[in-house]
Amino acid sequence: MPTILGIFLFKSREISFNACFAQLFFIQSLQCIESSMLLLMAFDRYFAIHDPLRYASMLTLPRIAKMGLVCVLRGVAVMLPLPFLLKRFHYCQVNVLSHSYCMHQEVMMLACSDISVNNIYGLFITVITVLLDLLLIFLSYVMILKTVLSIASYKEFLRALNTCVAHLCAVLLFYTPEFSLTLIHRFGKGSSPLLLIVLGNVNLLVPPLINPIVYSVKSKHLRSRIIRVFVK
Repeated sequence: MPTILGIFLFKSREISFNACFAQLFFIQSLQCIESSMLLLMAFDRYFAIHDPLRYASMLTLPRIAKMGLVCVLRGVAVMLPLPFLLKRFHYCQVNVLSHSYCMHQEVMMLACSDISVNNIYGLFITVITVLLDLLLIFLSYVMILKTVLSIASYKEFLRALNTCVAHLCAVLLFYTPEFSLTLIHRFGKGSSPLLLIVLGNVNLLVPPLINPIVYSVKSKHLRSRIIRVFVK
């Protein structure tokens, strides 16, 4: 975020390699943690709809804290090798990045060394984080849909589905630009640089900016407070 603000506000376009590697680690670790949180929220919705009477006993505060800790540790452990894998390279090309922040897929392309290990590890990260989380989220919603379809009351059916709308919007906001950017970096060699820049900034900035709006719209209390602020 400081690098992006520096580019937009102060026209600062330089970053050292060590700072770039550190920025890359923190950004991608936080994205991995966010993906894990979206998965936990999908499980939370399933437990709340499938067995609401036992919801509080199953998802206790200590259990939630442990799951959150596992998400953080997974994000750190998976992304920690990236800076070290990149630092061992020799960079002899023009070190110009198209994005306003450092990304593993782009930084490794600047190296003059063999990047096969980074390619394989980058694909491994994508599979065990983004693809695995998305698959488990999909399976959670399959089970949610199966549970909801067994509800006899049409009113209760709509109420149960309505609790998932905000989370589905958050999932789409996070994974759509993430997948698009990954696919373009790996397969779209002749794609427009402007498209990469736009998708990169959307991927980093839009989900944390829009998610609070999505959830506040679903909350009657927050919605009424926001309306009162603008009406005044």
